[in-house]
Amino acid sequence: MKSYTPQIKSLPLDDTWDVIIAGGGPAGCTAAAAAAREGARTLLIEATGALGGMGTCGLVPCWCPFSDREKIIYRGLAEKVFIACKAGIRHVAPDALDWVPIDPEHLKRVYDDLVTASGATILFHTVLASVEKDTDDQVSAILLANKSGLSACKAKVYVDCTGDADLAAWAGAAFEQGDAKGEVQPATLCFVLTNVDEYAYRHGSNMRQWPPDENGVVYRILRSGKYPLIADIHFCNNLIGPGTVGFNAGHLWDVDNTAPGKVSRAMIEGRKIAGAFRDALAEFHPRAFANAYLVSTATLMGSRESRRIIGDYCLTVDDYRARRGFPDEICRNSYAIDIHPSKEENTDPIKGFQTMVDRTEYYGKGESHGIPYRCLTPRGLKNVLVAGRSISCDRIMQGSIRVMPVCLAMGEAAGMAAAHAMVMDTVDVHSIDVNRLRKRLKEENAYLP
Repeated sequence: MKSYTPQIKSLPLDDTWDVIIAGGGPAGCTAAAAAAREGARTLLIEATGALGGMGTCGLVPCWCPFSDREKIIYRGLAEKVFIACKAGIRHVAPDALDWVPIDPEHLKRVYDDLVTASGATILFHTVLASVEKDTDDQVSAILLANKSGLSACKAKVYVDCTGDADLAAWAGAAFEQGDAKGEVQPATLCFVLTNVDEYAYRHGSNMRQWPPDENGVVYRILRSGKYPLIADIHFCNNLIGPGTVGFNAGHLWDVDNTAPGKVSRAMIEGRKIAGAFRDALAEFHPRAFANAYLVSTATLMGSRESRRIIGDYCLTVDDYRARRGFPDEICRNSYAIDIHPSKEENTDPIKGFQTMVDRTEYYGKGESHGIPYRCLTPRGLKNVLVAGRSISCDRIMQGSIRVMPVCLAMGEAAGMAAAHAMVMDTVDVHSIDVNRLRKRLKEENAYLP
């Protein structure tokens, strides 16, 4: 690729912050709220116009389980977000804990309130453009791009909640991505249909994707061959409001979230798939969808996998299988190992999905594993933490820790740790007092048995 050297010029600098969080998804929101709650002057930058990431702009229609099938285990700020989200959906039982639908517009306001009430500042429509690093393994500044142009911001500690480890990777942190060939899980562009007949949706044709049912809607659509854009049986759907159904359906392969060209092509393809689903459902389940209207497609691509940093500890599938606890664990996780079919596996959609089902590993009731603080600390960077799906783990383990409930819990720990690190004589996130961190997390109702 050709190179271009920009003209050197000074930029406006804002150096008033203690902690800056990049990325306003679930992890970024709780990181910002936790850092500000600890007394840090906190800035949260977000590339879109809303907080919440995949639960809002990504239109994921439901939460992955918040419980270990006995009790809620994602507590603290995660539980507060969850309870507030449920309160805005009338058809959800107050005691529901697993696969609870999401009203994305209500959830946007929940996150706005969480972050602003903490005292943190939000900067929307602002993109992390570059990272400056000095010679002492410290990020010295980040460059931001928005309608004001380019500017620089400085903080004592930075928390990378971009979902792709952009800040850490651009600062030189080592990372892994995908499988041995660099291939990542397929992506999905979620969408919403409205004007759906609720009774027919609830009681009509089988809307489940699994187990196989030859009379199920998605199987009949596939067998017909009339909608070639619908090429697999990934078909999660939830009633998210009156006559309104959210869909996490269809797959898009070869989508690298760090490659803008690939994501751009996938967004176009995903919108076509959403339109095909609307038409196919109107034909194959007319009682519910004859008059359905495609009201929205996500503005964020549903990427399940991206960079994983190399941290002080790499969480592995062996840790998952051992239900391992750690002396420095900052939260627990009980979500299944969930790796979607590759393009090669999907040559036969039913067999491909069966492969996914067969390799999915579930916990029994009451079982979970710990996530150590050391998974949030990238090697070679002293003032950067990472929270969310990009923490230090192997690829199989990433199939479990990538979902929103655990990202909320990791974000709270990262924000709190950043606030603790900022007061050190020499900032070093690797050397904070983890016992103090765990004590504070427990005081804020974190589940750390």
